[in-house]
Amino acid sequence: MNSSDGGTPQEPDLHKQPHSGPRATYPVAQSARSRRLWFIASAVTVVVLGVILAAIGYNKFADPDVSGQATGYEILDDSSVAVLYTVTRKDPTQPVACVVRARVKDGSEAGRREVLVPPGTQQQGLRTVIKTSGPPVIGEVFGCSTDVPAYLTSSAS
Repeated sequence: MNSSDGGTPQEPDLHKQPHSGPRATYPVAQSARSRRLWFIASAVTVVVLGVILAAIGYNKFADPDVSGQATGYEILDDSSVAVLYTVTRKDPTQPVACVVRARVKDGSEAGRREVLVPPGTQQQGLRTVIKTSGPPVIGEVFGCSTDVPAYLTSSAS
């Protein structure tokens, strides 16, 4: 008996694939359990990827081991500038290398000097004179690092 005879309609078998017609072309509806498993798996994947990205971002942008901050500069003449700066480091027993530079009016670099900052205090104020290839307009700290090149070590000077 079928529903046109007044009988109860037969439940379609969701796991049985038809051989022809539109149902053969389009996917069969998923069960609620299958949809729930896909949702949980997708949610877990998104959370894991988010935690990985957060860890990478924290390691990349967290407080650095050392930083240099220009506090001022003094133009001495048409070919030199004195840069005043502060070096802050987590471990004061480590030597630090800083790159200090001078720029001319068009913004290009006119002079650069690498400076060895020997072990000392956690925060240290310094003054460095840079010779320039043109009239300087500003002196600044380009950056500092705990990776000190061999040619800057105190034994090489």
